[in-house]
Amino acid sequence: MFDSLSELIEKIHLGEDSTIEFKRQLPRRDSLADEIAAFANARGGVILIGVDDHGEIVGLGQHNLDQTEKTVVEVCRDSIEPQVSIFTEKLQFDGKVLLKVEVPRSLFVHKSPGGYIARQGSSKREMPTDQLARLLQSRSQARIISFDEQVVPNTTRHTLHEHFYRRFIREGASEDEIEDLLQKRRLLVRDGSLYRVSVAGLLMCHDRPDDYLYNSFIQAVFYRGKTKDANYQIDAKDFRGPLDRQIMDAYKFVERYNQVSARKDVGRTERSQYSMRAVFEALVNAVVHRDYSKAVSKIRLFMFSDRLELISPGALANTLSVERLRYGQATRNELLARLLSELTVEDNVSRQVARRYFLERRGEGVGIILDESTALSGKVPVYEQIDETLHLTIFAAKSLQPVQEP
Repeated sequence: MFDSLSELIEKIHLGEDSTIEFKRQLPRRDSLADEIAAFANARGGVILIGVDDHGEIVGLGQHNLDQTEKTVVEVCRDSIEPQVSIFTEKLQFDGKVLLKVEVPRSLFVHKSPGGYIARQGSSKREMPTDQLARLLQSRSQARIISFDEQVVPNTTRHTLHEHFYRRFIREGASEDEIEDLLQKRRLLVRDGSLYRVSVAGLLMCHDRPDDYLYNSFIQAVFYRGKTKDANYQIDAKDFRGPLDRQIMDAYKFVERYNQVSARKDVGRTERSQYSMRAVFEALVNAVVHRDYSKAVSKIRLFMFSDRLELISPGALANTLSVERLRYGQATRNELLARLLSELTVEDNVSRQVARRYFLERRGEGVGIILDESTALSGKVPVYEQIDETLHLTIFAAKSLQPVQEP
């Protein structure tokens, strides 16, 4: 917004409106948080720090400029829920420097210290209940519209990486046909007069979707012990990229630390701690069913000496309960499920998990997780819904080696 300096100067001369706000200096944190959230809850806008109320560029000192930018980023992270994605730019005009803070229209509804606030004209105000309800509904946090088909602000057709989207487009399609097919596949969706990337399109066709959707990655940690203790942390990885790559990277992380014990009877008997088929199903379920509108947390995978824990943001969809998981089926992200069901698993893993596609949509996943894990360890995996997260615990099978007495 206002990308050229000449366009920005012209806008400054016209004064504040629903798209631009002037600040002579950095305001108090709560006030700044309200301004940013108000733009994010409306159509987006620009805050210029170093310009007074009359449109005069007064500038900031270089030290103040750096500190101001740091504070703005901290406010977006710490004072607004969920945190807001912004773009900052340091500008110079007639020897004076100022900070441009661009706030895109958000996918979410944000709460700041002043409440739920939206920009109206050149001012901001707290939204009345009916307006807030409509905004929650339109941005899919009321679950009326499928979130994975929503527009991702500040994206274009070129946000989609060709190497990834070609997987969903028939071979030999012309450039004009590709544009049409991307829209039909809902990888691109209309936003006013423009087409922008959908949430599903971003998650499947970009190498860093978390640049746009906070925490849309898998975090994995392996501990040598039974508790979360940094002193016993052996490995930690963040797996980013398209969702299918995240699944495979997390799968290989578990495979690396999935210990195999053996003993010799008549022949050699081996036992792994975890069924990799069950692990694959659990990872796919976590990725395809997580609530991507909840940007406060990522999918978390913890491995301990006696168990594996997988935590996915979002309560169970619709009326599905923990007790009915084996028998019920409810897809939160239908478009994501459809896209994953078209991608084949690499051959060596496909043989291990007895599955050709990432998602085969037969409703067998939870049953495989429960049955295979129970057969291996003798303990039934535990699903728990804790607040707005779904927790799965899979217990490790005991070693075939005899326990060494101290």
